[in-house]
Amino acid sequence: MINCTFENGNKNSLRHVVVDMLIIKDNKILLVKRAPHLTNGNLYALVGGFVERGENTQQAAMRESLEETGYKCEVVELFRIVDNPDRRNEDRQNISFIYLMRPQEKVGKSDNEVKELKWFDLDKLPKQEEFAFDHLDNIKLYIKYLEKPFPLPLLGR
Repeated sequence: MINCTFENGNKNSLRHVVVDMLIIKDNKILLVKRAPHLTNGNLYALVGGFVERGENTQQAAMRESLEETGYKCEVVELFRIVDNPDRRNEDRQNISFIYLMRPQEKVGKSDNEVKELKWFDLDKLPKQEEFAFDHLDNIKLYIKYLEKPFPLPLLGR
């Protein structure tokens, strides 16, 4: 996990770098239901996690995809960087690099951070209240991108 502390050294300034993945296959998205012991437990989320020391965001995206889903995944493209300090249901102000990913072969199973793994049609997603963080917003933005492509990556809020 990489922590960024701003010059004033204020502990309240601590931010974390994370990756979240839109794992897409045949117009379906792979979502995880977070384990009960995690923040936003028992809610659906994009596959994701912290960037570890010594890895870049693409490496983190591939590692987290494998750990949480058991799928080896290929990075297709950086979709978005979210640096909004007021993200919904987010207490650590994480800065998220959101990648479009293509699943390859399934070689393992989910780790203990995942209660359930499920493919959803992009037009039959869980309700807003069933989602962790702002992850549904990112999926909706991806659906808009499919309808009318715009330049990627999106930067900012």
